[in-house]
Amino acid sequence: MPEISHTIVSQNAPEPVGPYPHARRVGCLLFLSGIGPRRRGNPTIPGVTLDANGKIVDYDIEIQCCAVFENIRTVLDEAGSSWDRLVDVTVFLTDLERDFETYNRVYAQYFTGHGPCRTTVEVSRLPTPIAIELKCIATID
Repeated sequence: MPEISHTIVSQNAPEPVGPYPHARRVGCLLFLSGIGPRRRGNPTIPGVTLDANGKIVDYDIEIQCCAVFENIRTVLDEAGSSWDRLVDVTVFLTDLERDFETYNRVYAQYFTGHGPCRTTVEVSRLPTPIAIELKCIATID
């Protein structure tokens, strides 16, 4: 018998920048789409300073990390899962050399004890002017 699958579209997390849901549940797993620091209904990105052309002038990776984690928590909660049920996190950073140490420090504040598995990769850019995005998998009843 095939696994039952359904999508989750949050009413509180940032709007997706493309035609995809915030998450998809398959059996007891919840797969989150890439989530960044943007806020729902707000064109200003936390921790980002843009020039007149919308290009990043400067950013605060700590502020962005906290915003991303809160957005993930929002999606997990609305889907019926929770922060402590995360089992895998893929982190996309646009400047690994500059931001990895800060990211690790903030990550350790949010994940105490036994955290999920994690992979961190550097990417040249993300779909919006942000410096971090996370892709996560959690369990769900």
